[in-house]
Amino acid sequence: MIKKLLALVLVSGLKVSPLYGQTTFAGLEHLFTTPKQYQAIYTARKPVIDGDINDPAWQSVSWTEQFTDIEGDKRPKPVWTTRVKMVWSDSALFIAAELDEPHVWATLKQHDEIVYYDNDFEVFIDPDQDTHHYFEIEVNAINTIFDLLLPKPYRNGGDAMISWHVDKLRSAVKVNGTLNNPADIDKGWTVEMAIPFWALTIGNNRTVPEHGTLWRINFSRVEWDTDIQNGKYVKRKDANGRNLPEHNWVWSPQGVINMHYPERWGYLQFVHTISSGSIVLPYSEQQKHYLWLIYYRQKQYHEKYGKYAAHVSDLQFTSSQVIIDKQINNIFIEATTHQFIGKIQGQDKVLWCINQDGFVQKIPQTH
Repeated sequence: MIKKLLALVLVSGLKVSPLYGQTTFAGLEHLFTTPKQYQAIYTARKPVIDGDINDPAWQSVSWTEQFTDIEGDKRPKPVWTTRVKMVWSDSALFIAAELDEPHVWATLKQHDEIVYYDNDFEVFIDPDQDTHHYFEIEVNAINTIFDLLLPKPYRNGGDAMISWHVDKLRSAVKVNGTLNNPADIDKGWTVEMAIPFWALTIGNNRTVPEHGTLWRINFSRVEWDTDIQNGKYVKRKDANGRNLPEHNWVWSPQGVINMHYPERWGYLQFVHTISSGSIVLPYSEQQKHYLWLIYYRQKQYHEKYGKYAAHVSDLQFTSSQVIIDKQINNIFIEATTHQFIGKIQGQDKVLWCINQDGFVQKIPQTH
């Protein structure tokens, strides 16, 4: 039993102790792989937002890993390379992206058109890491922007607020080749963005990071298969005349073909000095693995029985206690037919919760 649990822990990428009575992640390992991490360094020399990512502000900044398929190793590696850099100032997060592409094309020109109907580059940001009130920005090779606010993920009944805009967003694109010209071979295109922190603020508390601040972020590249017909790019179709599904290439694999699982995004840490090794995540990030295990199991349970489970044993937990870094954590569930709340509490007595909408929050301690 111990060996089996250890194997599950290693597959899932979780840093938890494999003790008897611990929960199992069997069947959900693809949703618990370790997210990518990136440390963005503070800069006093702000990049010039012109699409040219060779200016001095970017020269000493590291690239992310190359993008992979949205499902990770389950699918073939992307045909073309994509990677990103980030820095920050007192007022904005700066992003540079490089997309290799032999045929650069784009057609959509109006703000808030559905930009992913073209090949595009996308940014997803959740500053407070609660998976609600997060932001999405899409851009194509013409520099057409589609920006939106999600009150909560689509899976939980959220509707995109397309009327919302990233106020004072600056973006630029540079095509290394010729746009919409199938007669030649291009090298690709590059993107620069300056995203004001205050534009990502909900309420009166401005979202301005400090050294060590942690956000969840991910990047996606939508790539359509095309053919050249009569001197134009045309999306490739199946036998029934429908467009073939687009490719989704991302920085941090989601494990599912859905970018709107914010809990699966990578970690962005704002720093003044780059540290060696990986980011040291808060203890609560390990605890949240179990909240998400409760969430996914509850959704499976509700689909099968038409109600939420009231006991941890109904969700394949063998105990209401789990061990994280040699510390005992207690798990609690409250449920009705249509709602539930899952809780985890460690030795620090801090209570973290998740509900049926996937909303994660810390409950203040009471005395």
